[in-house]
Amino acid sequence: MTETHTVVNQPPPLVGRNLFDANRPLVEAAARTGAAWIGDDARALGEVLASAEAARWAEEAHRYPPVLRTHDRYGNRADEVDFHPSWHRFMGLAVEHGAHAMPWAETRPGAHAARAVILSLLAQIEPGHCCPISMTYAAVPALRAEPALAAEWEPRITSRTYDFGLRPAADKAGVLVGMAMTEKQGGSDVRANTTRATPTADGVYALRGHKWFCSAPMNDAFLVLAQAPGGLTCFLLPRVLPDGTLNAIRLQRLKDKLGNRSNASAEIEFHDALAHRVGEEGRGVSVIIEMVNHTRLDCVIATAAGMRQSVSEATWHAAHRSAFGARLVDQPLMTQVLADLCVESEAATAVMMRLASAYDTPGDAAFRRLATAVAKYWVCKRGPGHAAEALECLGGNGYIEEAPLARRYREQPLLSIWEGSGNVICLDVLRALSTSPQSAEAFLAEVEPAAAADARLATHLDGVKRLLMSGADQSSARRLTEDLGLALQASLLIAHAPAEVADAFCATRLGPDRGLAYGAVPVKAAAGIVSRHLPAD
Repeated sequence: MTETHTVVNQPPPLVGRNLFDANRPLVEAAARTGAAWIGDDARALGEVLASAEAARWAEEAHRYPPVLRTHDRYGNRADEVDFHPSWHRFMGLAVEHGAHAMPWAETRPGAHAARAVILSLLAQIEPGHCCPISMTYAAVPALRAEPALAAEWEPRITSRTYDFGLRPAADKAGVLVGMAMTEKQGGSDVRANTTRATPTADGVYALRGHKWFCSAPMNDAFLVLAQAPGGLTCFLLPRVLPDGTLNAIRLQRLKDKLGNRSNASAEIEFHDALAHRVGEEGRGVSVIIEMVNHTRLDCVIATAAGMRQSVSEATWHAAHRSAFGARLVDQPLMTQVLADLCVESEAATAVMMRLASAYDTPGDAAFRRLATAVAKYWVCKRGPGHAAEALECLGGNGYIEEAPLARRYREQPLLSIWEGSGNVICLDVLRALSTSPQSAEAFLAEVEPAAAADARLATHLDGVKRLLMSGADQSSARRLTEDLGLALQASLLIAHAPAEVADAFCATRLGPDRGLAYGAVPVKAAAGIVSRHLPAD
């Protein structure tokens, strides 16, 4: 009898391909940004994350999302979040490899770039856990506005021991930090916050109010904005007080999110919760913006990581599946789409690593000021469309929850929204140009050398300069930010990528015949570009 269920023409599982070694653009970028020393650690982590076990952990962390326990069985407040063991596996890996704090403990040059490599590997497989990791990393520069607090908390933060559970920070082998800024009446307009901070006789403040979003509510402390007598102020709010009692932080509910479901995001209330002031009263935004800028960097890293996952899955599928008499990867129409997706991924990786390296170099402060906002807007804005096209390369297989691209499709929009959605970021670009004109000068100095090597970038850059000279306002802010992002990506690829990748980028994104959809503009050497990004068989 003829078999009815013989499986043919399906790709083998994409496992066992070391995530670091398989990502040639990332390996090359690590070398040129002074982070080659992270190679052995990245390779060890990449081996674990490429395993079938890690793929199962990622699926379980999303299939069994966190659960809020407001009370214990006796009716006492618990305010705890329970996670699947697979979540804790990723958290342990991230802390062990320093993704949460490496630059603050590592004295070698290139530490921010090295951390970007590690975080990007983790975010490829399970991006949800990167939220508490990112918040912890970003909290340190903000905490340094209050040296005494920083001296007390930094050793706990930089520990490479993941120590989950509600206990006083002083009793833990390592701590993690979250953030609670936004409120329902203001959102990104944090100056509209109504949470009050009342000084106490003990030198701390009692906070009372409601936060619409609290990132990583399971963490050991939070950076919070509240209205003190002197104005909007930043505070460090511990989950557990030194005597072991829970601080008066009430977890009201967990947000039922489109994606990012392995991670808990909460709505919380403070009932005279005790907190320590960070920086001067009335200077809360300027203090916490240090945290925000570092988390914006992480949005870029995580988006680039997602693009890499999408490219890996799409090229792997196309290389192992046939239709109409030939492998998908060998059919010109599919080859062009895959090549375009690969170019987008490599451009995002190049920006992610250049931006991370700018955080390693004090002399890059002016460039970093504008480039962070530009990259946050443009790279993250490209994420959702990229995920959708990659998913389509798998057809119906990609739309099934068993495939990781379904999760990726839901994840990418978050990174464009988190830490300032598109319009908020464009306003920040305008703010940088008006308050820090040297940032535009540094940005142009970064991209101009590559324009001499490609007429398309030169023409594009001339347009950017005209727009800058005309005094861009809100109506043109998106166009300006997009053009700045394209200029940065093109300059990095021209300087560092293979010629065929740079040529493809400039032809499809800067040239006069550029198209709107991936694969709409034929590019030379498409098969070679795909081969560069295809995980080794």
